[in-house]
Amino acid sequence: MSNNDIVPGFDDEKDDSLKIRLQRVDQIENAIILHLTGYIDTYNSAYFQRRVLKVIDSGFINIIFHCSGLNYVSSTGIGSFTAFLKTLKAKNGEIVLLEIQPRVFEVFQLLGFSQFFNIKDNLADAVKFLQKGGGGHSLESSGVFPKTFNCPICSTKLKAAKPGRFRCSECKTILAIDNNGQVFLG
Repeated sequence: MSNNDIVPGFDDEKDDSLKIRLQRVDQIENAIILHLTGYIDTYNSAYFQRRVLKVIDSGFINIIFHCSGLNYVSSTGIGSFTAFLKTLKAKNGEIVLLEIQPRVFEVFQLLGFSQFFNIKDNLADAVKFLQKGGGGHSLESSGVFPKTFNCPICSTKLKAAKPGRFRCSECKTILAIDNNGQVFLG
């Protein structure tokens, strides 16, 4: 099955620096795996964004980015992932980063974004996470709150009593925390 069979017109545009192969996830409605090979930087991030938005516009709101073939992501690329996360959260969707290479994970960590993303080591865990609705259990049973975490911008220790939007007390960055305790830029 070709990419165009899954998302019509997906392969109308290509970039040799980043190859993307699509794969359906039959166990989960509206879920897809994007196998990424190459790198994402300032020069190809617009291409990456257009391809992923085409996938989202086709109705896929649960996206697993299979990153084992991704050998570099710049801060611009991480910005793309963050934008996708915000778009998908608004549609009750989710992102999972799968088999992320240590040097790529390091960039996410250095920029303070590793805690925003669900990172899994194998496909079975990624599928299980999405089947549970992104881990969206009731607050009572999850024991997520109160949640203590570090601001992704200034590293100030913060505490959230419940999900919602708020400002970092130190750097004033607007943050949001969802029902699962996932923190992201608000």
